[in-house]
Amino acid sequence: MTRHSGAPMPDSIRHFVRAGQHPARSVPCPHCGAAAHKPCVVPSRGVDLAQPHPQRISDWARATACCPQCQVEPTIACHDEGRARTTVHARRYQEAEEVAA
Repeated sequence: MTRHSGAPMPDSIRHFVRAGQHPARSVPCPHCGAAAHKPCVVPSRGVDLAQPHPQRISDWARATACCPQCQVEPTIACHDEGRARTTVHARRYQEAEEVAA
């Protein structure tokens, strides 16, 4: 269980409370610097965004799913014929979505 201000909340309940959020919010955002489980923001105005930045979604997919296209394990960057990619393959996003469901 995790303890915050107030009563402790079991992790099983915490999962359902966050169910409406994009699963990419489980990792920090490299673009705006938002902490894990916090929404992405527009840095110049401090406005919360409804969806995470694409870089955050890419980092989340890299951290949680294997890539069916280039056959790399979680946390390993996707590659095209030996050259590392800055983003992940589209099939890896699909795999991450399935893992999160």
